[in-house]
Amino acid sequence: MEKVFDRTSKVGDIVTIFPQASDIFKAYRIDFCCGGDRPLGEVLEEKNLNEEEILNKLNEDYAQKQTHDQQQTNWMEASYRDIIRHIIDTHHAYLYRELPQLSQYVTKVFRVHGPDRPELADVHRLFHTLKTELEQHALKEEEHVFPLIQAYEENPTPEARQKLIKGIAELEDEHDTAGDILKQLRDLTSDFQPPEGACMTYQMTYQRLEELESDMFEHVHLENNILFKRILNELKSS
Repeated sequence: MEKVFDRTSKVGDIVTIFPQASDIFKAYRIDFCCGGDRPLGEVLEEKNLNEEEILNKLNEDYAQKQTHDQQQTNWMEASYRDIIRHIIDTHHAYLYRELPQLSQYVTKVFRVHGPDRPELADVHRLFHTLKTELEQHALKEEEHVFPLIQAYEENPTPEARQKLIKGIAELEDEHDTAGDILKQLRDLTSDFQPPEGACMTYQMTYQRLEELESDMFEHVHLENNILFKRILNELKSS
Protein backbone atom coordinates (compact mmCIF):
# COMPACT_ATOMS: atom_id res chain seq x y z
CA MET A 1 0.00 0.00 0.00
CA GLU A 2 1.35 3.39 -1.01
CA LYS A 3 1.66 5.67 2.00
CA VAL A 4 0.35 9.12 1.18
CA PHE A 5 0.83 10.48 4.70
CA ASP A 6 3.94 10.27 6.88
CA ARG A 7 5.23 11.93 10.03
CA THR A 8 6.29 15.04 8.10
CA SER A 9 2.78 15.63 6.71
CA LYS A 10 1.18 18.71 8.21
CA VAL A 11 -2.00 18.04 10.14
CA GLY A 12 -4.02 20.65 8.25
CA ASP A 13 -2.81 19.37 4.87
CA ILE A 14 -3.93 15.84 5.76
CA VAL A 15 -7.47 17.05 6.48
CA THR A 16 -7.49 19.11 3.28
CA ILE A 17 -6.57 16.05 1.20
CA PHE A 18 -8.70 13.61 3.23
CA PRO A 19 -11.48 15.38 5.17
CA GLN A 20 -12.49 12.19 7.03
CA ALA A 21 -9.10 12.31 8.74
CA SER A 22 -10.69 14.91 10.99
CA ASP A 23 -12.66 12.10 12.66
CA ILE A 24 -9.42 10.28 13.50
CA PHE A 25 -7.78 13.44 14.80
CA LYS A 26 -10.82 14.26 16.88
CA ALA A 27 -10.71 10.81 18.49
CA TYR A 28 -7.08 11.43 19.54
CA ARG A 29 -7.69 15.09 20.49
CA ILE A 30 -5.34 16.33 17.78
CA ASP A 31 -5.93 19.99 16.90
CA PHE A 32 -6.14 20.24 13.11
CA CYS A 33 -7.59 23.75 13.23
CA CYS A 34 -5.27 26.14 15.04
CA GLY A 35 -2.49 23.53 15.02
CA GLY A 36 -2.88 22.70 11.34
CA ASP A 37 0.61 23.90 10.35
CA ARG A 38 2.41 21.41 12.59
CA PRO A 39 3.93 18.15 11.29
CA LEU A 40 1.93 15.13 12.44
CA GLY A 41 4.98 13.36 13.87
CA GLU A 42 5.75 16.32 16.12
CA VAL A 43 2.17 16.37 17.43
CA LEU A 44 2.14 12.62 18.06
CA GLU A 45 5.43 12.78 19.97
CA GLU A 46 4.14 15.64 22.09
CA LYS A 47 1.00 13.68 22.96
CA ASN A 48 2.90 10.41 23.37
CA LEU A 49 0.64 8.70 20.83
CA ASN A 50 1.38 5.61 18.75
CA GLU A 51 2.73 7.05 15.50
CA GLU A 52 2.72 3.78 13.54
CA GLU A 53 -0.87 2.96 14.52
CA ILE A 54 -2.26 6.38 13.61
CA LEU A 55 -0.35 6.69 10.33
CA ASN A 56 -1.45 3.19 9.31
CA LYS A 57 -5.06 4.10 10.10
CA LEU A 58 -4.85 7.32 8.07
CA ASN A 59 -3.25 5.63 5.06
CA GLU A 60 -5.53 2.58 5.14
CA ASP A 61 -8.72 4.64 5.37
CA TYR A 62 -7.52 6.96 2.61
CA ALA A 63 -6.63 3.98 0.36
CA GLN A 64 -10.07 2.45 0.94
CA LYS A 65 -11.76 5.68 -0.07
CA GLN A 66 -9.63 5.97 -3.20
CA THR A 67 -10.42 2.36 -4.15
CA HIS A 68 -14.12 2.96 -3.70
CA ASP A 69 -13.99 6.15 -5.76
CA GLN A 70 -12.28 4.32 -8.62
CA GLN A 71 -14.63 1.33 -8.76
CA GLN A 72 -16.99 1.36 -11.73
CA THR A 73 -19.92 -0.97 -12.30
CA ASN A 74 -22.42 -1.12 -15.15
CA TRP A 75 -25.54 -0.71 -13.04
CA MET A 76 -27.80 -0.90 -16.10
CA GLU A 77 -26.93 -4.58 -16.31
CA ALA A 78 -26.66 -5.38 -12.59
CA SER A 79 -29.39 -7.31 -10.80
CA TYR A 80 -31.82 -5.48 -8.52
CA ARG A 81 -30.34 -7.36 -5.60
CA ASP A 82 -26.80 -6.19 -6.44
CA ILE A 83 -27.90 -2.57 -6.87
CA ILE A 84 -29.76 -2.62 -3.56
CA ARG A 85 -26.79 -4.18 -1.77
CA HIS A 86 -24.50 -1.50 -3.21
CA ILE A 87 -26.85 1.30 -2.14
CA ILE A 88 -27.02 -0.03 1.42
CA ASP A 89 -23.33 -0.92 1.77
CA THR A 90 -22.02 2.25 0.11
CA HIS A 91 -24.45 5.15 0.26
CA HIS A 92 -26.48 4.29 3.34
CA ALA A 93 -23.33 3.27 5.22
CA TYR A 94 -21.81 6.62 4.27
CA LEU A 95 -24.86 8.50 5.59
CA TYR A 96 -24.95 6.58 8.88
CA ARG A 97 -21.24 7.26 9.38
CA GLU A 98 -21.00 10.82 8.07
CA LEU A 99 -24.18 12.55 9.24
CA PRO A 100 -23.52 12.27 13.01
CA GLN A 101 -19.92 13.44 12.58
CA LEU A 102 -20.84 16.30 10.26
CA SER A 103 -23.58 17.35 12.68
CA GLN A 104 -20.96 18.03 15.33
CA TYR A 105 -18.85 20.15 12.99
CA VAL A 106 -21.80 22.15 11.61
CA THR A 107 -22.87 22.85 15.19
CA LYS A 108 -19.36 23.86 16.24
CA VAL A 109 -18.95 26.26 13.31
CA PHE A 110 -22.36 27.79 14.05
CA ARG A 111 -21.58 28.15 17.75
CA VAL A 112 -18.14 29.73 17.23
CA HIS A 113 -18.74 31.83 14.11
CA GLY A 114 -22.51 32.35 14.12
CA PRO A 115 -22.40 35.80 15.75
CA ASP A 116 -20.34 37.10 12.80
CA ARG A 117 -21.91 34.98 10.05
CA PRO A 118 -25.73 35.13 10.26
CA GLU A 119 -26.18 32.64 7.40
CA LEU A 120 -24.77 29.89 9.63
CA ALA A 121 -28.03 29.75 11.59
CA ASP A 122 -29.82 28.69 8.41
CA VAL A 123 -27.01 26.31 7.46
CA HIS A 124 -27.31 24.67 10.89
CA ARG A 125 -31.11 24.43 10.67
CA LEU A 126 -31.21 23.13 7.10
CA PHE A 127 -28.45 20.60 7.65
CA HIS A 128 -30.23 19.08 10.63
CA THR A 129 -33.52 18.99 8.74
CA LEU A 130 -31.68 17.17 5.95
CA LYS A 131 -30.00 14.82 8.43
CA THR A 132 -33.36 13.76 9.88
CA GLU A 133 -34.89 13.37 6.40
CA LEU A 134 -32.02 11.23 5.11
CA GLU A 135 -31.84 8.98 8.16
CA GLN A 136 -35.57 8.29 8.01
CA HIS A 137 -35.43 7.88 4.22
CA ALA A 138 -32.64 5.29 4.37
CA LEU A 139 -34.52 3.24 6.97
CA LYS A 140 -37.70 3.41 4.89
CA GLU A 141 -35.83 2.06 1.89
CA GLU A 142 -34.16 -0.74 3.84
CA GLU A 143 -37.19 -1.81 5.87
CA HIS A 144 -40.01 -1.23 3.39
CA VAL A 145 -39.34 -0.51 -0.29
CA PHE A 146 -36.27 -2.65 -0.93
CA PRO A 147 -37.95 -5.74 0.60
CA LEU A 148 -41.01 -4.95 -1.58
CA ILE A 149 -38.80 -5.02 -4.68
CA GLN A 150 -37.37 -8.39 -3.74
CA ALA A 151 -40.81 -9.76 -2.78
CA TYR A 152 -42.27 -8.66 -6.12
CA GLU A 153 -39.45 -10.37 -7.99
CA GLU A 154 -40.29 -13.62 -6.22
CA ASN A 155 -44.10 -13.27 -6.35
CA PRO A 156 -45.35 -10.55 -8.76
CA THR A 157 -48.91 -10.16 -7.47
CA PRO A 158 -51.14 -7.15 -8.34
CA GLU A 159 -51.17 -6.16 -4.65
CA ALA A 160 -47.37 -6.16 -4.47
CA ARG A 161 -47.25 -4.18 -7.72
CA GLN A 162 -49.46 -1.40 -6.31
CA LYS A 163 -47.50 -1.21 -3.06
CA LEU A 164 -44.26 -0.95 -5.01
CA ILE A 165 -45.51 1.82 -7.30
CA LYS A 166 -46.72 3.80 -4.28
CA GLY A 167 -43.49 3.23 -2.34
CA ILE A 168 -41.27 4.33 -5.22
CA ALA A 169 -43.35 7.49 -5.77
CA GLU A 170 -42.93 8.42 -2.10
CA LEU A 171 -39.17 7.88 -2.24
CA GLU A 172 -38.83 10.02 -5.35
CA ASP A 173 -40.76 12.83 -3.62
CA GLU A 174 -38.37 12.56 -0.67
CA HIS A 175 -35.42 12.74 -3.07
CA ASP A 176 -36.83 16.01 -4.42
CA THR A 177 -37.13 17.39 -0.88
CA ALA A 178 -33.52 16.48 -0.06
CA GLY A 179 -32.36 17.99 -3.36
CA ASP A 180 -34.11 21.26 -2.57
CA ILE A 181 -32.39 21.46 0.83
CA LEU A 182 -29.00 20.77 -0.75
CA LYS A 183 -29.61 23.59 -3.25
CA GLN A 184 -30.41 25.96 -0.40
CA LEU A 185 -27.25 24.91 1.45
CA ARG A 186 -25.15 25.52 -1.65
CA ASP A 187 -26.68 28.98 -2.07
CA LEU A 188 -26.21 29.91 1.60
CA THR A 189 -22.57 28.81 1.61
CA SER A 190 -21.65 30.49 -1.71
CA ASP A 191 -21.04 27.10 -3.34
CA PHE A 192 -19.51 25.72 -0.15
CA GLN A 193 -16.76 28.34 -0.16
CA PRO A 194 -15.83 29.44 3.38
CA PRO A 195 -15.07 33.13 3.94
CA GLU A 196 -11.51 34.37 3.55
CA GLY A 197 -9.43 33.58 6.61
CA ALA A 198 -11.79 30.83 7.82
CA CYS A 199 -10.30 28.36 10.29
CA MET A 200 -9.54 24.77 9.32
CA THR A 201 -12.71 23.45 10.98
CA TYR A 202 -14.82 25.91 8.99
CA GLN A 203 -13.08 24.91 5.73
CA MET A 204 -13.34 21.19 6.43
CA THR A 205 -17.04 21.45 7.34
CA TYR A 206 -17.90 23.11 4.04
CA GLN A 207 -15.78 20.57 2.16
CA ARG A 208 -17.64 17.72 3.81
CA LEU A 209 -21.00 19.33 3.09
CA GLU A 210 -20.02 19.42 -0.57
CA GLU A 211 -18.96 15.77 -0.40
CA LEU A 212 -22.37 14.95 1.11
CA GLU A 213 -24.02 16.69 -1.84
CA SER A 214 -21.84 14.75 -4.28
CA ASP A 215 -22.64 11.40 -2.67
CA MET A 216 -26.35 12.24 -2.62
CA PHE A 217 -26.31 13.05 -6.35
CA GLU A 218 -24.71 9.68 -7.09
CA HIS A 219 -27.08 7.92 -4.66
CA VAL A 220 -30.26 9.50 -6.06
CA HIS A 221 -29.13 9.00 -9.67
CA LEU A 222 -28.63 5.29 -9.01
CA GLU A 223 -32.12 4.99 -7.55
CA ASN A 224 -34.23 7.37 -9.67
CA ASN A 225 -32.57 6.88 -13.06
CA ILE A 226 -31.54 3.24 -12.86
CA LEU A 227 -33.14 1.09 -10.14
CA PHE A 228 -36.59 2.71 -9.95
CA LYS A 229 -36.74 3.44 -13.68
CA ARG A 230 -36.00 -0.17 -14.57
CA ILE A 231 -38.56 -1.44 -12.08
CA LEU A 232 -41.29 0.98 -13.20
CA ASN A 233 -40.70 0.09 -16.86
CA GLU A 234 -41.01 -3.56 -15.95
CA LEU A 235 -44.20 -2.92 -13.97
CA LYS A 236 -45.76 -1.02 -16.90
CA SER A 237 -45.11 -3.89 -19.27
CA SER A 238 -46.44 -6.55 -16.88
